[in-house]
Amino acid sequence: MKNLYTTILTILIVGVSGFAQNANIKKADKLFLKRAYIDAAQEYRQAADKTQHILQNLGDAYFYTNQMDDAAKTYRLLFLRHEGEVEPVYKFRFSHALRAMGENEEAAEYLSDYLGKEVDFEEWENQLDTTVAHTYTTNQVMQNAASSDFGISFMGDRVVFASTRNQDRPIYLWNKKPYLDLYVADISEDGTLSNVSLFGDEINTDTHESSAAFSEDGQVMFFDRTNDRRVKTDWSEVPVATISIYRAEMVDGEWDNIEALPFASDQYSIEHPTLSQDGTKLYFASDMPGSLGSFDIYSVDVNADGTFGEPVNLGPNVNTPEREQFPYISNDGVLYFASNGRLGFGNLDIYRSEMENGTFSEAENLGNSLNSEFDDFAFVLKEGEAEEKGYLASNRRGSDNLYAFTRTEYEKPVLPSEISEINPETGRRQIANVGNIYFDFDKATIKPESEPTLNRVAEIMKNYPMLNIEIGSHADARGPDQYNMDLSQRRAESTLEYLVSQGISRNRLMPKGYGEEVPLNDCTQPTGCTNEQYAKNRRSEFTEVGSDNPYFQDKPEAQQEDNN
Repeated sequence: MKNLYTTILTILIVGVSGFAQNANIKKADKLFLKRAYIDAAQEYRQAADKTQHILQNLGDAYFYTNQMDDAAKTYRLLFLRHEGEVEPVYKFRFSHALRAMGENEEAAEYLSDYLGKEVDFEEWENQLDTTVAHTYTTNQVMQNAASSDFGISFMGDRVVFASTRNQDRPIYLWNKKPYLDLYVADISEDGTLSNVSLFGDEINTDTHESSAAFSEDGQVMFFDRTNDRRVKTDWSEVPVATISIYRAEMVDGEWDNIEALPFASDQYSIEHPTLSQDGTKLYFASDMPGSLGSFDIYSVDVNADGTFGEPVNLGPNVNTPEREQFPYISNDGVLYFASNGRLGFGNLDIYRSEMENGTFSEAENLGNSLNSEFDDFAFVLKEGEAEEKGYLASNRRGSDNLYAFTRTEYEKPVLPSEISEINPETGRRQIANVGNIYFDFDKATIKPESEPTLNRVAEIMKNYPMLNIEIGSHADARGPDQYNMDLSQRRAESTLEYLVSQGISRNRLMPKGYGEEVPLNDCTQPTGCTNEQYAKNRRSEFTEVGSDNPYFQDKPEAQQEDNN
């Protein structure tokens, strides 16, 4: 009887414990579906048996609240236990969490599996060093760990940004912070913000408001507002509130005529407006039907009468199957936006794309002087000033914060393996996508067809300010040896003068005539070859030389800035 009693008691205890755990998991699942990720994670952590379902949701709850260390540990356990059963999207998230933790080799493995192609972050970063346009210097503008601040924009000489600092607002379950309001602030000389105050009750409500954009004359604004009503959508199992862009007009010193844009919907979100300088195009992010993935960047015509055209997806040069958000269109038509769907430094990075023949070009990462291993987004520029300054938001220090930046043109380093290569005909290190230029018989004049090649040489030298070049010029075998030596030197000098006319310092160029000593074929005698065969030797070549070359030792200014 005693053994029977013990067995029954054990069964009851196990049953009650299992029932309690199931109840906790159901509670956690409901919280997760409502995007109450912090509370959901707390419930999932209490589960004794970490099933695949629990590990997936727990990892996501950490991931969506920027707890990347915990996210990486949880996703790793998920793949250790359920490698063949996990959906590919978890490889994508795991790779971003690993990248945030600096575990780049493992991050590359999972991202390679997800994309179906090899990813080499080191090679990508080295290549990026040769293409980025600017270097950025950043500093955090407000030390306020209690609030999240982001979505900044210029309003004349002041700025408007979104913040969770209003303690009178309801609490948002996602991050357990108050709902967002718009704030206005003055800009100090060093870019920090002062005199911060609420934007105004006609705009701010008890739901989220963020991401304001203003017309050039300051009379029209667009901003985000979360819809009051929660509805069921095709992509959510529980009712959710989507985000709409609203338009407001300045009337008698107050914002009035506040209306959602006509293509807003409670079935999808439209958010993060930015307006072209002339006010004729609005750019925004949306997960509306037709998007390539999560959120895409769109544009829409703004008509003179205040009506709107049909939204247009900006296409695969900008958008990916993942997330593109926070667009900003500069006065010169460059689109800046945040994406986590391209090779980057981790999570959201900021990219740029230029309008070319009516289409935006392939997006380019802005580099590691601006982007971090965490979310970097909401980039804006202060236009029309000599020194290029602006702001971005980042959660690189735990929560969303605003950072001021100053940017300067990037001076690209000399990377010999990428700008020069061994010429198999001469065995010398010749400048690489650059050929020789050729001369007419007994002439040292630059031919018009040689100018594109010389312009390319000038472009490379401007991009690599530490690069010095020998201009090696040659003659064919017809004519006396000394005459050909002098002729080749004149050819080298005329080549040098053309590059100088394109803004290259002559102190970075070494003209050297070789006469007829280094032919590219067997035409070493004054007869016996065709005109075409002789013509191949009447040339100038471009070879990389080090600044330690004796020619440059007498020129202390050899690496000075180019003339322009």
